[in-house]
Amino acid sequence: MDLATVLQVLDSSVRLATPLLLACLAGLFSERAGIFDIGLEGKMLVAAFFSAAVAAVTGSVWIGLAAGIAASLVLAGVHGLASITFRGNQLISGVAINFLAAGMTVLIAQDWFQQGGRTPSLIGGARFTAVDLPFSGALSGVPVVGPIYAELISGHTILVYLAILLVPLTWWVLFRTRFGLRLRAVGENPAAVDTAGVSVIGLRFAAVAICGVLCGVAGAYLATALQAGFVKEMTAGRGFIALAALIFAKWRPWQALAACLLFGFLQAIALRYQNIDFGAFIIPVQFMDALPYILTVVILAGFVGKAIPPRAGGEPYVKER
Repeated sequence: MDLATVLQVLDSSVRLATPLLLACLAGLFSERAGIFDIGLEGKMLVAAFFSAAVAAVTGSVWIGLAAGIAASLVLAGVHGLASITFRGNQLISGVAINFLAAGMTVLIAQDWFQQGGRTPSLIGGARFTAVDLPFSGALSGVPVVGPIYAELISGHTILVYLAILLVPLTWWVLFRTRFGLRLRAVGENPAAVDTAGVSVIGLRFAAVAICGVLCGVAGAYLATALQAGFVKEMTAGRGFIALAALIFAKWRPWQALAACLLFGFLQAIALRYQNIDFGAFIIPVQFMDALPYILTVVILAGFVGKAIPPRAGGEPYVKER
């Protein structure tokens, strides 16, 4: 395998890992505050649809991005209302959001565009375009370093760079700010936070809102950057892979980046190498497509130490009188 092929696989890995990373960081904020959210998939899906639909109608990808974030925030608000205000089961609420998003997006898309549950293809200003970093052209001829900078580091959309910058920002917010300390405390011992005079409900809603914003960006990236429009079930289980990456990372942002890059690499390998012929037998394309999901289960079942979630995770807080 030559350098050009390696760079192509790694470049695809970064692009495919970006929505996983955004969703993983979204789940990180929510679950650190004690709110389990398996509705990441649904929020990403509804954000993908509304971002693509609004971008197609207005011709502006930025308006589409705002619409995707707004749609995700609505579902995040529903999840917060069900699990925080009404103290419902957080897992059931997440499942309901996933089902709601899967049906609602196709229904509205069909009624809006009459194209079989998809949006028109996005072109021009309705899509995010690649950003060429400074000196990428001048350095492209430099051996090894030039191709790495010009083809791997440069040439991504702005949302890819945003996702990567969010990793150190998330680490700083969670572990170096008062807000982050309180957020983590709410996920471990909400009664102690309440005793200190800090609103447990307010902090948990803030975490759910941050989760909604990040899921909105992740969904918009899928429909307006990674692809050129919305199609039915286009998230393809990425929300659940993000949850697996979050557990693999043990709810820490830098480890989440590594886990998402790993899963992105597996997806890139599956897309590039299909129907591999070993002479005596051929690995079918179906197996390669399922490889990321198979290895997700294998990694979580056999190679991860005991992952201990926040102690108050999944439990509604009832204030003592």
